[in-house]
Amino acid sequence: MGKQLVIMRKGEGESLTVMGAAVRFLCTADKTDRSWSLMEVALPRDAGPPAHFHPWDEAYYVIEGEVRFTLSGEDRGVGAGDFIYAPGGTVHAFQGCSDEPARVLIFDAPAHAESFFRDVDREVRGPGDMPKVPMIGGRHQIEFLPPA
Repeated sequence: MGKQLVIMRKGEGESLTVMGAAVRFLCTADKTDRSWSLMEVALPRDAGPPAHFHPWDEAYYVIEGEVRFTLSGEDRGVGAGDFIYAPGGTVHAFQGCSDEPARVLIFDAPAHAESFFRDVDREVRGPGDMPKVPMIGGRHQIEFLPPA
C-alpha cells in the first residue's frame, strides 16, 4: 500500500482499552508501510503490561504524570518529559504510578504492536479474561514472563 500522509487531530483516531489503559492510534502501520507506528496511551495508576519482551524496538515519551518502568529487571521511575528507548528483546514492564492517568507516547519499529492491542481490546473484557493475554501475546511474537 505504501506510505501515506497522516494528519491526526486531537480526539481523532481509533481508540481501544488494553489492560486498563486507553490506547489511541496516532499513526498506524498501514500508513508507514509497516515501518513504525505511534500510539498515545492514558495509563491509570497500576495499569500496564507485566514483564514481557518482543523482537521489535519500542520508545516511550512521557507527556504527563509518572510511570514505573522495569527494564531488564531494574525499576525506574520516569515522569513528564522523560524518554526511554527499549531495543527489541529487552524485558520490560510499565505501570502508571501517578494519581491522574499518565499520558505516554509509544513508538514501535517496525510496526507490530497494534494488532496485539486490537486483539486484547476485543478478547479481554474483564479481570477474569486476563489469563488470555499471554496466549494473545504468543500470536503476536510477545512473550510474557511468569510473575516473580
